[in-house]
Amino acid sequence: MRAPLGDFDDAAPALDRLDRLVAPVANAVRTWRGDVPADQLIHVDTDPEIADTAVFVEHYGPELLDASANCVVVAAKRGGETSLAACVVLSRTRVDVNGAVRKHLGARKASFAPMDMATGETGMEYGGITPIGLPAGWPVLVDPAVADTEWVLIGSGSRRGKLIVPGKALAGLPGAVVLDGLGN
Repeated sequence: MRAPLGDFDDAAPALDRLDRLVAPVANAVRTWRGDVPADQLIHVDTDPEIADTAVFVEHYGPELLDASANCVVVAAKRGGETSLAACVVLSRTRVDVNGAVRKHLGARKASFAPMDMATGETGMEYGGITPIGLPAGWPVLVDPAVADTEWVLIGSGSRRGKLIVPGKALAGLPGAVVLDGLGN
């Protein structure tokens, strides 16, 4: 199979690669429900040593720069309680944690979750966190630019491999809200 973007030697429907996905992502793909069919979720095998965006794009194709998205975990605090949310923005933008995210979550304070918290709560590797397979009930904030991108390259839950999915699939995830101003 040829991936819809990038120059990858090894691409296949994610349903055929469940053994290469971390448990929460494999379960989400296996039980996929949404407007986008599960066979449109593509897994590409990648070298974990070049997982960071700049080097990744140089190796796998410059068109990936405009189609790559990051999923970051944010810890929101209010009244002594901490809740977690995921934010998905194109890799060339930053998450507006102290503005759009804090306001949307009704938090007094919001910040990027510490690495051990993000990986522990998601069951995913740092640098590979994806919005597919997050814990039930988490808000998934998606920048409109991500939702409007035909094909988006995101993490697969580990640093080895990526997922390529239609942007509208991310906007249709459980708990997803397309939030204006999320990325800047």
